[in-house]
Amino acid sequence: MGLFLRMARPRELALMAAVILGFGPLALAQQPATISLPPPEPALPLPSSTQGDEVTLRTTTNVVLVPTLVEKGHGEVIYGLKSKDFELEDNGVPQKLRVEEELDTAPVALVVAVEQGRDGGLEFDKIAKLGPLLDLFLGDGKGEAALVSFDSAPLLVRDFTHSEDDLSRDLRDLQPGDGGGAILDTIGYAVDLLQSQPKEYRRVLLLISEERDHGSKHLNPQKLVERIGLTDVLVLSLTYSPSRAELLHDLKDNGDNRVMNPIGSLLMAVQAMKKNVAKQIAVMSGGEYAPFTRDKGFQDEVAEVAQHSRNRYLLSFHPTDNTPGLHTLRVRLTQDYEAHVVARANYWAVDER
Repeated sequence: MGLFLRMARPRELALMAAVILGFGPLALAQQPATISLPPPEPALPLPSSTQGDEVTLRTTTNVVLVPTLVEKGHGEVIYGLKSKDFELEDNGVPQKLRVEEELDTAPVALVVAVEQGRDGGLEFDKIAKLGPLLDLFLGDGKGEAALVSFDSAPLLVRDFTHSEDDLSRDLRDLQPGDGGGAILDTIGYAVDLLQSQPKEYRRVLLLISEERDHGSKHLNPQKLVERIGLTDVLVLSLTYSPSRAELLHDLKDNGDNRVMNPIGSLLMAVQAMKKNVAKQIAVMSGGEYAPFTRDKGFQDEVAEVAQHSRNRYLLSFHPTDNTPGLHTLRVRLTQDYEAHVVARANYWAVDER
């Protein structure tokens, strides 16, 4: 090797050095030095407490939880029902179910999402009185609540806390926002916050907003249908739309008239969400929806949905059909209790292959 080096010409030596160092012949080209700039960074995703967009059921991916409220016509909740008292269909096919009795006393993780954009400021006098009512959701003090406000984008005002005083102060200090009302983005953000909580918690979103979305940039209706369908979050929606006269009993439906065709169900859900996202998300999750106009009406509705949120049965089943996409659920009682059933309307199945 030493003999070869002594006999080699200077240009050959340079070429050998370039090859040995991995630069190749182009490294010898006599060109001005250049600086390679890194590619531009992609737009930042919506702030979230979890990484990525994938949200799954908090138990196992092949178990579906179905929040179910059973009450008589005058509002009396029926307690003590067992698995044999319910019938559940998934896309029209009966399923074997069980009642998750051990979750009855589970602590609650609550996110309160309040619209501060558009005309939200006109409702602040009512919302300022919400603080003391949060105990109705949290029960024995083991639960916790977070506050999110939103206009064109959601903002975490207060992370999960046990302090009613802090939340009450935050609610009193809300300020009007801009002209946006990104309900879709905010629901997605709140769902991610709730999914970050311990698995034994029951998850509840209390949405106080208009009916329609204005300006969401990160989630469209179809994506939100999928997001809600993959979680066990119970959505309770209170809207300030005095032009609408829809009543709470509109949601007291066991699903007899729901469309079983998966494609038809998805299209209907997306269209309904465009008309009234607050109501459709509540229906999908098995929650409740109610408009309010007066201060007393708002407090009464909060108290009622809070009581119902803690008195729902949690039915569970292992789907016999794992076809990916939106599935439609029906829940009935096996006996005539002269009662209304409010149950989760849909879930989203994923392809796990």
